[in-house]
Amino acid sequence: MSLFSLSRQCCRTSIISLAQHRTFSSTAVSLARRQNAPKIRIPSKKALAAKQKRRAAKAALKMGKLEQLSLTEAISVLRSVEVDSPKSVYELYIKTEMGNGVAVPKGRFKLPKEVKAQAEDHVLVFAEGRLAEEAKKAGAHIVGGLELIEGIINNRIRATTYLCTTSLIRAITPRLGRFLGPQGLMPSERRGTVTDDIAGYMGRIQGTSEWRADKQGNIHMPIGTVSFNGDDVVKNFKHFMLSVKKATGNVKDGKNKDGKQATVISKVLLSSTQGPSIRILDY
Repeated sequence: MSLFSLSRQCCRTSIISLAQHRTFSSTAVSLARRQNAPKIRIPSKKALAAKQKRRAAKAALKMGKLEQLSLTEAISVLRSVEVDSPKSVYELYIKTEMGNGVAVPKGRFKLPKEVKAQAEDHVLVFAEGRLAEEAKKAGAHIVGGLELIEGIINNRIRATTYLCTTSLIRAITPRLGRFLGPQGLMPSERRGTVTDDIAGYMGRIQGTSEWRADKQGNIHMPIGTVSFNGDDVVKNFKHFMLSVKKATGNVKDGKNKDGKQATVISKVLLSSTQGPSIRILDY
């Protein structure tokens, strides 16, 4: 072996020996960094089980196994998805099929257990004379006759509910029918908003709220939060569905009591803030 090779081998042996016996020390800075480093959070068994349950529910829905469920089953699935979010909201979606010339469905309701405080109605009444005085005493916000028409068309006068006495309905219809009708706000005898009993109507709507479908017949309504008892969600669901059925005249054969074609409810879905939409079978 040459002198150069021997020298090189000895050098390597020295380096390995030094590496094996080297002691590592930590400076004050590195120690401070270790002490201030965020601690790794280890989830509890309960949290892991809840996460696994949510994943399983989402996977099952994705595979189409839970596309259609009963109301109680749907609530159970959504509750498992929202197990860590008690403030998440159950959202009800109703799809209605409106025929040509059919007014946008709307109605009034008061849930057995309110989800959130409802906005106050702003009521406008077309009335004159004695009936106008009765409307004011009953709490109507705006009361007047034909002079209100121009302000309504120009959007200077707005309300959430429009009532009209029987003596004025024919006078306001030609100008306001096309304006308020598409919005579902035109006074109607069928809906009870054309009446001479203004005080009685005002008394009936007190403490209630109005729902209204959009132009495509879609209805969206929050009916509870995850913190609600399951029975409370079921009661709210059934109560609101009853209001929609009454407003649309919906029955199984698609016709109402007068024999006229009803606005058919074609689809009912229940979802939550983070959960999927589930089609409800029993409504």
